[in-house]
Amino acid sequence: MSHGWGYAKHNGPHKWCESFQIANGPRQSPIDIIPESVSYDSSLKPLTLKYDPSTSLDILNNGHSFQVTFADDDDSSTLTGGPISGTYRLKQFHFHWGDCDEKGSEHTVNGKCYPAELHLVHWNTKYSSFAEAADIPDGLAVVGVFLEIGAENPQLQKVLVALDSIQCKGTQNSFANFDPSVLLPSSLDYWTYQGSLTTPPLYESVSWIVCKESISISSAQMTKFRSLRFSAEEEEACCMVNNYRPPQPLKGRAVRASFQ
Repeated sequence: MSHGWGYAKHNGPHKWCESFQIANGPRQSPIDIIPESVSYDSSLKPLTLKYDPSTSLDILNNGHSFQVTFADDDDSSTLTGGPISGTYRLKQFHFHWGDCDEKGSEHTVNGKCYPAELHLVHWNTKYSSFAEAADIPDGLAVVGVFLEIGAENPQLQKVLVALDSIQCKGTQNSFANFDPSVLLPSSLDYWTYQGSLTTPPLYESVSWIVCKESISISSAQMTKFRSLRFSAEEEEACCMVNNYRPPQPLKGRAVRASFQ
C-alpha cells in the first residue's frame, strides 16, 4: 500500500486522489479546528489511557515517518472513555513535522500550524486485529497531540536518541520499556470528530481525539526529527521533512469539545 505515495511534488497529498479515490471522501482528515464553531458536549467522558511500558517493541523508519510499535495481543496498553465505547488497544505512535518551526502539524487550530504533531493509534478490540479494524467506521481511535516550540522536553529524549539508529528508510531497532503516556499533556481536554487516516489508504475509520493542550519541544530537538531521511541507504539522501497532509474540508461534520 505504501508504494508510490509520499510528500514530494510528484506524489504528495494533492496527488493521492489519483490512486485513492477516498481522498475526496466525506470524512477526511486532518481538519482546521475552529474553536468558536465547536460545540461543548457534556456527555463526552474523560480519556483513560493505560499504557504498559513493557509492550513497547521497536522503532522503525518507514520512509514516511518514524513509528514506535507496541505489542497489541492483549489489553495491556489501551484507550477507553472519551468519545468511544469499548476498549481500543495501542498499536503504534508516530509524528508529522515540517522543515521549519512554523509548520508541520496536520491538524490546525484557527489556521495556526504547530511544528509537529504526535499521533497515538489505537484499534477497537471488538474486531480481531488492527488489520481488520483499519477500514471499519468505528475501527480506530487516534489521539493527536500538538508540539509547540518552548523548553526542551526531557520525555522526548529516549525517542530522539533512538533516531540515530534509524536514519534511513527501512531501518529498524528495538525500543523497549517506553511509556508513551509521558508524551501526553497535563490536561487531556480534547476536541473530537469522525475522520480518516491522514496517509494512504486514507480509510474513513478514525475517531479523532485532538488534545487542546500542547507539549513543548525545543528548536534543537526539532532539528533531530529533520535529520531522518525519506530515502533508503543506497538512494540519494532526501531529508524527511514536511511529512504532513494539509487540512481537508469539514463537509458538514460536527466537531465536539470535552471542555467549555
